[in-house]
Amino acid sequence: MTVQTTRRNFLRGGAATAAVLIIGSRPDGAVAAASGDKAMFNPFVKIDAEGTVTAIIKHFEKGQGPATGLSTLIAEEIGLRMDQIEYEFAPSNPKIYNNLAFGPFQGTGGSTAMANSYQQYRTAGAAAREMLIIAAAQSWGVEASTLSIEEGMVTGAEQSAPLGEFVAAASSLEAPAAPRLKDPSEFRLIGNAEVRRVDSVIKGNGTAQFAMDVHLPNQMVAMIARPEQRGGLVRSFDDNGSKEVMGYINAATLPNNAGVAVYAETTWAAMQARDALEVEWDLDAAEARSSDEIHSEIMAALEAEPQYNVSKTDLAATQSAIGDAAQVVEQAFYFPLLAHAPMEPLNCTIEATADGGVILHDGAQMPTGPHFALSQILGLPMEKIQINTMLAGGSFGRRATPDADYQTEAALAFSMTDRSRPVKLVWSREDDLRSGYYRPAFGHKVRVGLDADGAIVGWEHRIAGQSVIKGTPFEAMIVHEGIDHSSVEGTADTAYDIPNGFFGLTDTPKATTTLWWRSVGHTHTAFVMEVMMDMAAKAAGQDPIEYRLGYLTGGTKDQQRLAAVLKLAAEKAGWGNVAEGRAQGIAVHKSFGSYVAEVVEISGNADSGVKIENVTCVVDCGLPVNPDVIKAQMEGGIGYGIGHVMRDQITLTGGAVDQYNFPDYEPLRISDIAAIDVHIVPSAEAPTGVGEPGVPPAAPALANAIAAASAELRVSAMPMVENCVDFV
Repeated sequence: MTVQTTRRNFLRGGAATAAVLIIGSRPDGAVAAASGDKAMFNPFVKIDAEGTVTAIIKHFEKGQGPATGLSTLIAEEIGLRMDQIEYEFAPSNPKIYNNLAFGPFQGTGGSTAMANSYQQYRTAGAAAREMLIIAAAQSWGVEASTLSIEEGMVTGAEQSAPLGEFVAAASSLEAPAAPRLKDPSEFRLIGNAEVRRVDSVIKGNGTAQFAMDVHLPNQMVAMIARPEQRGGLVRSFDDNGSKEVMGYINAATLPNNAGVAVYAETTWAAMQARDALEVEWDLDAAEARSSDEIHSEIMAALEAEPQYNVSKTDLAATQSAIGDAAQVVEQAFYFPLLAHAPMEPLNCTIEATADGGVILHDGAQMPTGPHFALSQILGLPMEKIQINTMLAGGSFGRRATPDADYQTEAALAFSMTDRSRPVKLVWSREDDLRSGYYRPAFGHKVRVGLDADGAIVGWEHRIAGQSVIKGTPFEAMIVHEGIDHSSVEGTADTAYDIPNGFFGLTDTPKATTTLWWRSVGHTHTAFVMEVMMDMAAKAAGQDPIEYRLGYLTGGTKDQQRLAAVLKLAAEKAGWGNVAEGRAQGIAVHKSFGSYVAEVVEISGNADSGVKIENVTCVVDCGLPVNPDVIKAQMEGGIGYGIGHVMRDQITLTGGAVDQYNFPDYEPLRISDIAAIDVHIVPSAEAPTGVGEPGVPPAAPALANAIAAASAELRVSAMPMVENCVDFV
């Protein structure tokens, strides 16, 4: 991605001693500069008169590392140590801080933070460096080319001074038209495995402020009574029992009738008062199906001709090729609803401001959505609404809903008060598991025809499930010719050279409310593709890795990079050289621009109990800006992907979710995986995502290892513990 720069005069501050150098962007993404009196210009980097450098982070921090990554880019280009840069989160302003992958929308997701901000933040840092150097050169009467900034000091021409001494002078200069970006040979921070996260200390000592930590003077806590069946509406309620709870304030039906807001002085009082509430629900339009019914609908859809021909190939031709095959490998798969279950339950706080506006304190993953929602619900112009983005304790997609669900609830609850007291909305974990949003359920049915030598001659692949994009503001961008690409990504666009490949999709009715989930469609498509490739290799009597490599020989960049991570993973894992009683499985997949291969090594088998001894991961994510962050994200993604297929599912009985909390929706335990070994491929390619790509290969690599250890038992329905696999 190339960001064009432009010349723009600095606007002078009131006094030199109060000057603040601000480098940011205009709505078109070009670099611009301003002084302290234009602090709301929404910069990427600002430097005060004392020389304090602050990176303004436009992607929120839910643990995935953008605060560190984007700060690293600025620190590198200016010439700082990591302990010389601070960070703060950007205000809500999609004209300045839009996600370049999302269009005119500010938000974090799709593993896009580094991919779309790499050039922006480097350019902003480089512009700051050049202006400070020019200011110093003018002050010292030397050529700018003789100066540099190292560890925050402007040095050269036998002189040295802290960069803060030149902020005032720099505020009278022009931004460079095209600041020079450092050559990779000059990097000291980018790619340095010793660089640690900028938020580790505050998270370790407890001073980090998450949205849940907000406690404003005189605030009320609101919790919402919701129907057990999604889509139910309030008919009436009785709060006589709630009035007996100390700290209870009031209860009121939300203006959209979707629930009853219960207000109290504390979170505990709000919980108790809500539990004491008696609500009569109108369930005429609510979800009423059971999980068995949903499963039956999806599997039946796989038997009918697909609604959409994703691959644009001829189904009859594919079926004919398979009909003439020497042998056919086929399998059906089912993936249930899954919850996101972030460790910090959903919450946010709204308070009024003296000028008649409001501030939303929130771990805001997509600030533009709640910004518009609050404007509409509270009847305020956009400029009267501020969003204070805070740290979030996980998300995995849950804090980024198309309808800004929990922020909308908070705004509705606030709108029903006199607005004299802040309102903090809190969800319990039970609320989120039972009334939240879910990774949709999907089914796949695949038939692969092989010739006498084991080569693929035809691949018929049918997919049925629930769209997460249709009916949302993202539909125009992602759904084309009726096909929700997120339902099929990783199948029809596979890098494998598959002859006579047909891929078809059928949409089925949504169960409760569906939402993107960490790695979105790749969560199920990678599983099916990689298990089927393993099954085809077995039927062909070939090594699973060599078989895959045979379909990655076309010479495309995708094929080359996938083949490279596949080979390196095999080497690092000691493929084929395992101790007696152990087995290995492998999977490789591209998602979000990154290439990941994983080898899972297990001991035991499905009958005696499976123990995951080691996961070897190789990732090619382009230029690795922060290896420490990349390693952590791969480890987390592997754990997330494996943990959910081992034990977890969301089931419905009469439309109501059965699971309540972690005892029956169990997260991965540290003891579940003995070791994870991550290897990062050196690269000069542009950086790509790391928050999600570790997830897709993890589950199929485990499934393939189980098949290798258990007489070819193919686990094709999740969770594994429900389908003949025990874990120890």
